[in-house]
Amino acid sequence: MLKPLLTRPRQALRSTNRIAIVASRYNGEFVEAMVAKALAEIALIEPDTKTEVIHAPGSFEIPFLARQLIERSKPDAVICLGVIFEGATGHANLIAASVSNALCLLSVEALTPVIHGVLLLGNQEQARERCLGEELNRGTEAARAAIEVIRSSRSISNHSI
Repeated sequence: MLKPLLTRPRQALRSTNRIAIVASRYNGEFVEAMVAKALAEIALIEPDTKTEVIHAPGSFEIPFLARQLIERSKPDAVICLGVIFEGATGHANLIAASVSNALCLLSVEALTPVIHGVLLLGNQEQARERCLGEELNRGTEAARAAIEVIRSSRSISNHSI
């Protein structure tokens, strides 16, 4: 069952975050719609945020490019977006699990928020619901999550126990 979007964070008065988006070209119809929604949401919540979009050939290459971005550009967060369709073999599940593990490890090891928006879906109907919708869009959710994690991380950094 699909769940509603995270609540939109309040609009920042002034914020100059740097958010990178790594997006798969594979299944581009769905991925590019998520990228557009993510960029629109970032612009709405934090208009001064600088964004950069980098494209990977497929979802499997996303963790590598995310790592390169973190090391070279030092963004405040990286949003990773892709769509993987389950097939007749277990290949898609292996790709999805590998990407999930790599993104989690990258985020923890680099101490940079890495937002996982690489979707493993059963069919195009599920993709349309999650990637092309106005009310439900995983790109919008990823942008909101990135901003919220950046803000929470800064809050932790500014407090001492």
